[in-house]
Amino acid sequence: MFAVDSVSIRYEQKNVITNFSFVVNQGEIVSIIGPNGSGKSTLLKAVSRSIPYYEGTVNFEGTNLKSLSSKQVARKMCMLSQKNQAPTDMTVIDLVSYGRYPHKKWFEKLNNDDMEIVLWALEKTHLTAYKDRTVSSLSGGESQRAWIAMALAQRPKVLFLDEPTTYLDISHQHEVLELIRELNRDMGMTIVMVLHDLNQAASYSDNIVVVQDGKKVMCGTPNEVMTADMIRKVYRMDAEIQFIPPEMKPRIHLLSTAR
Repeated sequence: MFAVDSVSIRYEQKNVITNFSFVVNQGEIVSIIGPNGSGKSTLLKAVSRSIPYYEGTVNFEGTNLKSLSSKQVARKMCMLSQKNQAPTDMTVIDLVSYGRYPHKKWFEKLNNDDMEIVLWALEKTHLTAYKDRTVSSLSGGESQRAWIAMALAQRPKVLFLDEPTTYLDISHQHEVLELIRELNRDMGMTIVMVLHDLNQAASYSDNIVVVQDGKKVMCGTPNEVMTADMIRKVYRMDAEIQFIPPEMKPRIHLLSTAR
């Protein structure tokens, strides 16, 4: 679906991502992992064209992403940051409605077809009963679902999520990740997300990209990537890996700081 080829990103004449390449296939969930400050979020922002990169290419369905207009990009992909803020008086349905604007002309109003898509997005994210509440009144998990609903109303082919479980308690983390899995499974939506939790990445990903110091360490399935050796080298932690039936995906138990 899209290919990242030799991308480098620079801040103030310093490389933060160097010669980075990976491929995301249609319908995959791909997680980007790595230590704090390794460049995960920067890479995600560049791939989604939220920030520029100075070398390399990102091809989306065979087209260089830089050749597309901002509106064309917004019709194909959506990026949600770690923490999103809406005006205190904005209702959930108003927020979700903003997802339709990439498909409208300047000052063109939403029509019945647009509102059907908005209501569908609310239903898919289990927020129909909350549509008239203000976004500021929602819990952390509900608020995250509202932003995902806005992204769904945009009807993107790819959804980029920068640490979607940050600031959420355990139950709301599970709720959001299950929603992401449902959107991927039921709609075939391609998901690329940054995660901190290694077990969440192992459980919810088809493929995992490991970043360290702005460089790609490895890329592969959870079983290929989540090894004690990788965790020792990248995170400087000793770990024990179990494989949990029926899918036999790895479960990581961190033991102690590696020496």
